[in-house]
Amino acid sequence: MQIAERSVASFHYTLTDDQGQVIDSSEGREPLTYLHGTGQIVPGLEKAMEGRQPGDQFKVDVAPEEGYGVHHPELMQSVPREAFQGVEDIQPGMQFQGHGPQGVINVTVTKVDNDQVHIDGNHPLAGQTLHFAIEVVEVRDASEEELAHGHVHGPGGHHH
Repeated sequence: MQIAERSVASFHYTLTDDQGQVIDSSEGREPLTYLHGTGQIVPGLEKAMEGRQPGDQFKVDVAPEEGYGVHHPELMQSVPREAFQGVEDIQPGMQFQGHGPQGVINVTVTKVDNDQVHIDGNHPLAGQTLHFAIEVVEVRDASEEELAHGHVHGPGGHHH
């Protein structure tokens, strides 16, 4: 069976950056399971999954526009340290949830000056080409319930 709209696919993946460093991988874990055609995985990868079947192994490079977006300089800002009430020791790399015009955004601390904290609201992978190595494990029809809910139930289903 091939991956198409209304199908549920499970796959193993390894994601690397331009330098070949592994950013994320399902190795040693359950494969990732998703409902195809609903935007649960980045668009460039979803396109590449179309028509694949179990056992297929392939590599795909996803440009930022079809991955986690381009890097927006305006999402980088500095805020006074007082904005982080109750956080004793703020370190670069710490992540916080903030509220932006589009709702909740995750921000990453990039640098800490004496009384200014520099934060970046871009996705950590924004602006990066994503290099995926994929192995398709299973493809099945989505159940009516899954289609109604727009996500996967049962084994391998992720609740957001």
